[in-house]
Amino acid sequence: MTHSHLLRKMLMICSILVVPASAVAQGTQADYERASGMRGKMQGLAINIPSGVTAIENTGRFWYRKSIKGGNEFVLVDAETQLKKPAFDHQKLAETLSTATGQKYTAVSLPFQTITFLDNERAIEFAAAGSIWKCDLSSYLCTKGGAAPQAGPRGGGGPEVDDLDEYSGGFNSLTLEAAPEVLEPPVFFAQGQRGQRGQPPTVQAQQYRGEGQIGFGTGANLLQANGQTATAAPEQPKVSPDEKWEAYVNNYNVFIRAKGQSQGTPLSFDGSEGDRYTLRSLSWSPDSKYVAAYRVRPGYHRKIQYVQTSPADQLQPKYLQREYPKPGDTVDMPRPALFEIATKKQTIIDNTLFPNPYTLSEMIWWQDSHAFTFEYNQRGNQIYRVIEVDAATAKPRAIVTEQAKTFFVYTSKRYRYDIADGKEMIWMSERDGWNHLYLYNNATGTVKNQITKGDWVVRGVDKVDEKARQIWFRASGMYPGKDPYFIHYYRINFDGTGLTTFTEADGNHNVVFSSDMKYYVDTWSRVDLAPVAQLRRTSDQKVLLDLEHGDVSELLQAGWRAPEVFVSKARDGKTDIWGIINRPTNFDPSKKYPVIEYIYAGPQSSFVSKTFGGFSTMQALAELGFIVVQMDGMGTSNRSKAFHDYAFKNIGDAGFPDRILWHKAVAAKYPYYDITRVGIYGTSAGGQNSTGALLFHPEFYKVAVSNSGCHDNRMDKITWNEQWMSWPLGPEYGASSNVDNARNLQGKLLLIVPELDTNVDPASTFQVVNALLKANKKFDLMVVPGADHGAGSLSQHYLQDFFVHHLLGVEPPDWNRIGAGASGTSAAARNP
Repeated sequence: MTHSHLLRKMLMICSILVVPASAVAQGTQADYERASGMRGKMQGLAINIPSGVTAIENTGRFWYRKSIKGGNEFVLVDAETQLKKPAFDHQKLAETLSTATGQKYTAVSLPFQTITFLDNERAIEFAAAGSIWKCDLSSYLCTKGGAAPQAGPRGGGGPEVDDLDEYSGGFNSLTLEAAPEVLEPPVFFAQGQRGQRGQPPTVQAQQYRGEGQIGFGTGANLLQANGQTATAAPEQPKVSPDEKWEAYVNNYNVFIRAKGQSQGTPLSFDGSEGDRYTLRSLSWSPDSKYVAAYRVRPGYHRKIQYVQTSPADQLQPKYLQREYPKPGDTVDMPRPALFEIATKKQTIIDNTLFPNPYTLSEMIWWQDSHAFTFEYNQRGNQIYRVIEVDAATAKPRAIVTEQAKTFFVYTSKRYRYDIADGKEMIWMSERDGWNHLYLYNNATGTVKNQITKGDWVVRGVDKVDEKARQIWFRASGMYPGKDPYFIHYYRINFDGTGLTTFTEADGNHNVVFSSDMKYYVDTWSRVDLAPVAQLRRTSDQKVLLDLEHGDVSELLQAGWRAPEVFVSKARDGKTDIWGIINRPTNFDPSKKYPVIEYIYAGPQSSFVSKTFGGFSTMQALAELGFIVVQMDGMGTSNRSKAFHDYAFKNIGDAGFPDRILWHKAVAAKYPYYDITRVGIYGTSAGGQNSTGALLFHPEFYKVAVSNSGCHDNRMDKITWNEQWMSWPLGPEYGASSNVDNARNLQGKLLLIVPELDTNVDPASTFQVVNALLKANKKFDLMVVPGADHGAGSLSQHYLQDFFVHHLLGVEPPDWNRIGAGASGTSAAARNP
């Protein structure tokens, strides 16, 4: 043996000796196999787990689906008789459907999760095998209808694409709380039907299908090859309520004509190609005497370009594009006009109250035709108004004005309900520091009274009963000392009296009321408590029937560990930060475990799961020899306004001061929690956050995997980023940018970028790459050809290997040598 050979061998032995004992037998191929097999091993072991509770319209009956051994069954419960039974004969339906489709189904493996009762519950409808089916429940004859609707692409930015199971647990968990970071163009959103004017409808479906938008201009289109866009069907004229007139747009101007005639009369002459009236904005008064319309000056319609390097149907690449407005872009500029039909008089509405719109909503008339209203969101999202325009004078006035020092959260905390054709209004606001409901006098534009009040937040309104003057709503944080994110259900009078609680159990609740509100099914769970479902009577909240108690005994026998809920103090020393801890099934407290944090710090919601789930990708990652955690820091939503405001012009903060204190508190309690080896990963905004951990807090975070990151808020979608970082663009954008701060990189970084990311511009990641190269920084990059946001399950394999290598100090299995079909592992192990 030569001297150099001996020296190399001694160095190898020494390097093995200095590896911490805790790292031994962690990150092995056996660990990978156990991790990849967890989903299959755990699936189906939790039974009596209810999901999809649905009230049957105009009855006191409900149906739901529950897990049983070997599969699932549908249950029907009658509140009047308090009887529970199978919703139909599962065996007969399975036999009929198997024959009709040519596929084999059993009573417990029916291929659908939801049903609709038809014909007074004598038939059901469902989607299966790509089609809609209707089955008679007496003969069990099933007839095939049209094609089943296809699920649209997910908006990115909430939980990772592969992390849906963190919330469903494979058992269809109660709620999916993480609100997706949807690409919303600055369109004029609908207010909804008269009376109920709740949250603006999402444009997520519109952006992918290219239909139904009432907005103008900067909508985002589906990717089109070679720069081509789909051609929309011609828009039809708007017919007046008395059916005598048709309003339409010709040569960019508003015209009217007698219904059925071809010749019309112009009502406007000021429309032009660069400042046009839009047909979809036309709004008739109920008495057919007036029509209102927006004249819109188009803004900048930015397009981003894609190269699909490896298309499935041809060898050569394809070139694609889509509209994608970004922060700072010039947006469409709408201006309302009012036209009197009898006199053909046009009045341009004075815009003093709405000088700089980011969005204007649809114009909707009061039923007596005396006025119409629209809502104004000022660019920068700090001023929001409900504006009424008098038909006789064309003068506008503000009924409601919200003026925030930081942001008015129009995307998730705006709620409006008009009472008695606009005599009063229920309005949601954070003006006292918490999200609450207010009763307005519309005539005076003043608050009659605050309906809800306290150091807790309204999470949503389920029903407004104008006759009884009551509101049925959801709220969080009303129980001191309990998890402030748990959703509970309540009723209150318009004057703020008579608060009634419908849920009291310590868990996250989902309540479904019968159509007459006399009964409800209350289902609740926690991450450490399987779901419980009860049928209750509304009048006294009495439990009429215990429906289900989730049974996890077999799941526990299989080694499942419920996440631990952990609470510590935030940077202010007073506020509680709530999170969860996932340990491997073979956890040994005598070992030291590296820590990995799953992060998504988007300000639009809160993200730590509050409901039961039997499997998660966090659990699978822990199985490799880690402790995997998640928490919501300051700057996320569903707490106080002050808690939320930490995100204002400060996305880069990402709650890291609170997160680091949380980690330190866990380490102080548990010696095995090794905060000298902390990794972090996330997708979308979480991709920005995880890279930011190494740029802004390298003293604590050592390894990061960033997937589909929106690394610079100037490069990402306009709606999400201007909502939190404001407008006009200031130096705060650069301060939070991973591009501008790439020179500060310390630690080990893996960047993952899907080639065809339609949610986050892939160039955002490549600009980080460029900055890192210029700064002479070392990092890893994975580009996934053909992938959309989240990059799919393939990225999970590389994420696991990266953490095993850099946090455990262990070389992952040699997947090139093992191969997809070799003994000892499987394709699932390679792509768990």
